[in-house]
This record gives sequence, C-alpha cells and structure tokens, in this order.
Amino acid sequence: MPSMTRIFSASLLAAAALAAATGAQAQSSSSSSTGMSSSSNYSFYAPGSRYFGLNVGQSDFSLPSGAGAFPSDNKDTSYNIYGGSYFNNNFGLELGYTDFGKANRGGGQTEAQGINLSLVGRLPLSNSFNLLGKLGTTYGHTRVSASPASGLASGSESNWGVSYGIGAEWAFTPALSAVLAWDEHDLKFVGTGKERVSTTSLGLRYRF
Repeated sequence: MPSMTRIFSASLLAAAALAAATGAQAQSSSSSSTGMSSSSNYSFYAPGSRYFGLNVGQSDFSLPSGAGAFPSDNKDTSYNIYGGSYFNNNFGLELGYTDFGKANRGGGQTEAQGINLSLVGRLPLSNSFNLLGKLGTTYGHTRVSASPASGLASGSESNWGVSYGIGAEWAFTPALSAVLAWDEHDLKFVGTGKERVSTTSLGLRYRF
C-alpha cells in the first residue's frame, strides 16, 4: 500500500521536525544559562548517542525495459526513515526503511521497498561537518506487473541483498543537521534476479 506508506512517512517527518525544534530550543536555552559557546555544543555522536532522520529524494531502478514500445521511466520519489546509535566516536549501527517508489516499464509498474541494517561510520572534517559511509544488508520486497507482450515476468519477490552508501552531514544546531546521501541496494525482482536500485536524497537528522 504505497499511498499509506507515504502518508506515514510524511507524518513522521512532521513529528521529527517538531521534536527537532523542541530539542534545539532546549539546547539553546541550556547553552545560554551555562555561558557555553555554540561551537562547544557541537559534540557529534559521542558513544551511546542516538539519532533519528528522514530523507526524501529520487530512486533509480536499473532494470530492463522489455520488448515493445511501452513507456518506460525508471525514476520515482523515494522516502527513507531511519534511526541509529554510535558505539564509539566513529562507528555505529543504523536501522531504516525505504520506499523506493514505482518504475513504469513493460506496460505496467515495478515497485520496491526494503528494511536496511547497516554499519555506519563518520569522518569529521570540522566541528559541524561530517563525511558519512555505510555498509550493510537490505531485506527488500518487490512487485512487478507487466504486459505479456513486453516479455517481462510479473510477480513478487523478497530477499536479502548487499547495500552501501556515502553522504555528507552539516549541523546547523547542536541537535539538528542536514544530510545529503547516495545509497545503493541489491534487490531481487521476479524474472531478472538481483538488480541495482539507488537513491539520491536530502533530509534532516535529529540527535538526542
């Protein structure tokens, strides 16, 4: 039910923004009362710290289009909601869900979504800027509907696949940051085996 998933994601984004605003205000008040500078509060991801985020972007399905002159579009809007925790200053674990949207191919539609578990790492370049990386696995569920004339198989598949990604993070408050990310997932599709689905996205991350 993709429409319900997207409504759910939008609701979570609103909740994240509200929590972030509340957290940022509380952090600001705390800094003012203790006389600390804003830069001293930007202590990214100390051991045991947690974060919650939501990214919106574009997916890219690397799939064959099939035979015939059917319209083909391998891109759609993607939504990724995730949370994680760091067990030292540089490495942690992250769990997330991604709706990759739909691709128009073979006179029908191809849909994909997945749950991802990854080892994440960060390379701080300044007090408020990090490079990010991740490596893990995605349990993906895909569904293909296509015209018989296209030569593409129709049906659903679910399986585990490798995933990895890179990104950059810029903090504009001690609790809230913007994240630019590129991720790639190997997902299984009926009739073709595992294929690449990537996303390029931008979002917000709240640390607590």
